Amino acid sequence: MENQPLQQQQALPNATAVLVLGICSIVVCGICGIIGLVMGNTALRLYKANPSSYTEASLSNVKAGRICSIIGICLMGIALICMFFWGSFLYHLNRDQY
Repeated sequence: MENQPLQQQQALPNATAVLVLGICSIVVCGICGIIGLVMGNTALRLYKANPSSYTEASLSNVKAGRICSIIGICLMGIALICMFFWGSFLYHLNRDQY
């Protein structure tokens, strides 16, 4: 029998980028959240295909980034709804003056 080298675990691709985009989606804009969510889903598919190849720390980063991305997307949706109603209110307020 030959000695087989141990397979070394590596970080999931773009795990840190998913986390950064998720945080940016909360702080700056929700568009980063959409990109982070897509990248996070891709990374999770890679992990599920071969879990022993990737580190738990990178999986945690991907999961946290996806959660932050979802929160950022929800906040963007709420902001868009509020802007729509605020704009509608201002439109009707100005229309009644003339």
